[in-house]
Amino acid sequence: MAIADITPGRPSRWGVFTAAPHRMLFLAGGVQFVLTILLWLAELLGRAGWRPVATLTIPSAWAHGFLMLYGLFPFFIFGFLLTVYPRWMGVEPVPRPRYVRIFLLLAGGMLLFYAGLFSTKPVLILGVASYLVGWALALRALLDVYRRAQTRGAHELALNLALTAGVFGIAAFLAGLVTETPWLYAGAREIGLWLFLVPVVFSVSHRMIPFFGQSVLEHYPMVRPRWSLPLLGACVVGHAALETFGYARWLFLFDLPLAGLALHHTFAWNIKRSFEVRLLAMLHLAFLWFGLAMALYAAQSLLLFAGGPALPARAPLHALGAGFFAGMVLAMASRVILGHSGHALAADDLTWYCFLGVGATAAVRVLAEFWPAATQALNILAAGLWLACLLPWVLRYAPVLLRPRVDGKPG
Repeated sequence: MAIADITPGRPSRWGVFTAAPHRMLFLAGGVQFVLTILLWLAELLGRAGWRPVATLTIPSAWAHGFLMLYGLFPFFIFGFLLTVYPRWMGVEPVPRPRYVRIFLLLAGGMLLFYAGLFSTKPVLILGVASYLVGWALALRALLDVYRRAQTRGAHELALNLALTAGVFGIAAFLAGLVTETPWLYAGAREIGLWLFLVPVVFSVSHRMIPFFGQSVLEHYPMVRPRWSLPLLGACVVGHAALETFGYARWLFLFDLPLAGLALHHTFAWNIKRSFEVRLLAMLHLAFLWFGLAMALYAAQSLLLFAGGPALPARAPLHALGAGFFAGMVLAMASRVILGHSGHALAADDLTWYCFLGVGATAAVRVLAEFWPAATQALNILAAGLWLACLLPWVLRYAPVLLRPRVDGKPG
């Protein structure tokens, strides 16, 4: 340890890093922003014949799906919720040893997952098991906060249910690895997308976007319809059930209401006014992708129902994943890091253009599905764009997570 780290009154580097849950978990999430797509880019280049194809212990599509659904965004989700849940509900913060243990299990599990991909399947299984234990401990910590709270809201209930679904999704993936059963992987995929990520990201958006808007814009109304979360819950459960049992032509029954729900909120929250503040506009633009993705899903199902030509199967998926999830996480994490480090809540040029680049990545990836002759090249371009945008963002914000707050406050 350097002399500066033991100067009286000055926290150690470890003390700074572990001062709040979001510091540790956001840093791991930033690393995952890069590693997850770097691994996939290597796979795409191998398929294109530009490099040797790596031999993995499980199919590359399984690995990519697990990382995108369970191995990337949850670091940001748990980092955010372990920090803000106690504030939302007015209870004592989660104790430091508890969230440090969660971080070590999640990060250690992910390291073993990567090692197992290139070595042996038992190592991979051990990594997923460790990750599942870390997830369960994080959920238990959040549920303990929820139980101690005097006031509880619909957002916390929705988040608790979605995070619990995530436990079952990872357990299904783990069982699929052990038994080599493809339908368990398929179940994990549907749970991760529809019962975990969509409700979590929507619930956080529903709670925070109006709050952020009201805090920076004059005469901004707080629009949080009570019917939004129940409607979303019914639709994602319905979509997951129909998808699982092979009734894709009927998905529009749930996807059309979801598209309407998302686009209603986009306009009710006044996306036009959000451009007065870049950091707020980032949140609104990311949320717009949810409406666009669900409109694509609905159109895809309606065409199947009418017996017409099918839309490319993965176009809506990547609008949802790269546009909504990645864009919202980048926007929300930028605001949280700035706010919880004592910096001004303002997106600099690098943050703004990195965010716009993520939107461009989503657009290119969706376009790749509609242009078969260029699909391979556009997929590689999309992965390269992702890295070109996310790596500078990580390099911009990671050092902030490792330094004390500039205002001298704890956390």
